[in-house]
Amino acid sequence: MITRKQILAEAERCVCTDREQQYGSPESNFALIARLWREYLDTDNPITAHDVAVMMALLKIGRIASGQTKADNYIDLAGYAACAGEIALQGNE
Repeated sequence: MITRKQILAEAERCVCTDREQQYGSPESNFALIARLWREYLDTDNPITAHDVAVMMALLKIGRIASGQTKADNYIDLAGYAACAGEIALQGNE
């Protein structure tokens, strides 16, 4: 059984070390994803790094809602929420 403390610790490890080393900062990676999504969606409406973090969190919520219980979904959800909060609160949208 995984505890909330373990979920948050794993999310912190992913967001602050592993993923950042693999993909760069969340802000930069999400900004790139935003540009790709904007092109794919063929829209002139802006998509921000914050939008990407929120939509990725929604993806994880959708996976959780499917009934498949996996710790990874909760860990990633916590990580995306933390990234979204930091981006929004630092004005890096």
